[in-house]
Amino acid sequence: MEPADGDAGIDLAELLAAFSLATDLGLGQPMEHVLRSWRIAERLAERMELPEDERQALFHVSMLGWVGCIADSPEVAASFGDDIAFRADSYEVDLAGPAGFGFFLRRAGRGGALWHRFRVASTLLASGGQHVVQGMQSHCVTTSALAERLELGPGVARALRQFFTRWDGRGVPHGVGGADIAPTIRLLHLADVVEVRYRTGGIEGAVEVARARRGRQFAPDVVDAFVAHAPEVLSGNGIDLPRLRPLTQGELDSALEALADFTDLRCATRAGHSRGVAELAGAAARSIGLPTADVIATRRAGLLHDIGLHGVPVTVLEQPGPLSATDWERVRLSSYHTERVLARPAALARPGAIAAMAHERMDGGGYHRGLSGAALPMTGRVLAAACAYRAMLEPRAHRAALSDKQAVLAVREAIRAGALDGDAAEAVLSAAGNGTRRRVSGPAGLTPREVEVLVLISRGAQTGEVAERLGISRKTAGTHIERIYTKTGASSRSTATLFALRNGLLDPLDL
Repeated sequence: MEPADGDAGIDLAELLAAFSLATDLGLGQPMEHVLRSWRIAERLAERMELPEDERQALFHVSMLGWVGCIADSPEVAASFGDDIAFRADSYEVDLAGPAGFGFFLRRAGRGGALWHRFRVASTLLASGGQHVVQGMQSHCVTTSALAERLELGPGVARALRQFFTRWDGRGVPHGVGGADIAPTIRLLHLADVVEVRYRTGGIEGAVEVARARRGRQFAPDVVDAFVAHAPEVLSGNGIDLPRLRPLTQGELDSALEALADFTDLRCATRAGHSRGVAELAGAAARSIGLPTADVIATRRAGLLHDIGLHGVPVTVLEQPGPLSATDWERVRLSSYHTERVLARPAALARPGAIAAMAHERMDGGGYHRGLSGAALPMTGRVLAAACAYRAMLEPRAHRAALSDKQAVLAVREAIRAGALDGDAAEAVLSAAGNGTRRRVSGPAGLTPREVEVLVLISRGAQTGEVAERLGISRKTAGTHIERIYTKTGASSRSTATLFALRNGLLDPLDL
């Protein structure tokens, strides 16, 4: 495996920016809303001469401010229906005072039966919206906890706990307002809203909402700076990320684990799902003999494979009955969103492309591309098997969790039906401690070492190069090649390469 202190080829800013694209999905906003909000806040910070350390903290706060919406999504959905639509609509209203309370009442129990809507509205009135306040508190605590896990500093964590404060003190925590609010939060409060209004109503609309909420939700000095410089603060398309901290391989893995844990908070039944899939997929990829880079990428893909679910409402994910065609399409699109969110940083693009294959099937019956056979690389086959097996062990809204024995039987039935790759699925079962009916190996009985050799010669390596790359003698390398030809029925390097392609051992992402 690669050394934990080796350069991961990605800066912390790039990682947070990528994750912010998933947050955009959960807010019901176009991708890069969070990034554009930061750019607005950053330009205002420059004009207001915010100290350099606060400006760096501003990026962290902007990227993570809305992450906590994951934590309260189930509660939001239970009270207000589609959590994504609820958040998207909330940008149109000042949520304090009569207008805000009216917004909550109109949304109460949305999508449910009349009796459910009445009950939610009654509870809202009787409690004065106390459960809404509790959701906001949970959001802030969760977000600050993530900042601590990412080691962003106590100042960032403290600021994030003030995310739902207001200048007039009528936010959460109640009574915290004015100059007690961190400067970064004061800037973000305005930037988050005016970015949306600028897209829907131009500069005039953005200035109008800023003035309307001056001294209420927004700090007066921030509003004044914005109004004075609105055209230049809002203009432009490009976003240049700051350079924060290059991540080591170990730091990247730790950060991805943290983000995976937070992604799984979207549904209570999914807690620990991504981390569990990652461990199974990584162990299975290693046992099959995939190259080290593929093992690492497959494990990271397991951590990331559900990030696109930020774009699927909890009401869909927790639907106890059959999904409508529209809802099913939103689920299918989650894999596409996973790939798009992770497409840009090179260090995430490869695991992101693998992550998007988590729901593909060998017979073409999966999503979102409907890949089949040789079009699905072994990395994707392993991830698909790991995700399927792990999900079977977890309860879902439409079924109870399967026992381990039932899950093993279901996986092997999927192998017989041609949905899961036999080698990949058996490797996953072995990694889970279930043993196998046959020794875990690569296709045609290739050993892990022979798989490594086959991959190398398929990519053009000569016998001497194979020996050098793997730290073995030339004679041993030659023996491996002869055995590969015998086991696969290949008669030349070309036919061996075709075998590797057909069995998913040559990842198209590398070609």
